[in-house]
Amino acid sequence: MANLTFPSEPILRARQKLVLDHFHDEVRHAWDDVLSTFPHPHYELISSMTVFDGDREVRRYYRETRVAFPDQHHELIALRHSADAVIVEFWLIGTHLGPYGKIPPTGSKHRTRMTAYFIFDDNERLVTERIYFDQLSILKQLLAGLNKKDPRDLVTLARVLMGVLSQSSSEPDPRLLDTTPPSL
Repeated sequence: MANLTFPSEPILRARQKLVLDHFHDEVRHAWDDVLSTFPHPHYELISSMTVFDGDREVRRYYRETRVAFPDQHHELIALRHSADAVIVEFWLIGTHLGPYGKIPPTGSKHRTRMTAYFIFDDNERLVTERIYFDQLSILKQLLAGLNKKDPRDLVTLARVLMGVLSQSSSEPDPRLLDTTPPSL
């Protein structure tokens, strides 16, 4: 049966503080502080079906996203509690100034609405950050800043589309496919 027991107020406050510190430290690029919020860092990006598991992979994720969007930051919309998670709706904002995987920089800004589930285990340890967002929304914003009449921007557009196509051929992480139905 699903966990229907809601944690006490002190536990909810402690979870909320940890999550808000996590967000704050990401913006500061204080990676050691962010990683200290997990006993074992674990990110799941549902839109790309990608998992970053462990210190090395999560640091690579931070490095790659901050090379692509060095000014990346958040605007919180809402924060909610559940029996085993803190759920945060937020705007992710950044300027595409470096390569993002095989997608070359466009110089465009994006502001994308996202939801992150910060999942806690029975011992109140953060075990997963699971992020949901629409990749197409980001891509549309990154392409919107290109001048479709400028030959240089047309070359960038072609390179972006080739990068997107090459990334779309990667296989989803099986850890995100092999799910178990909840016991309700």
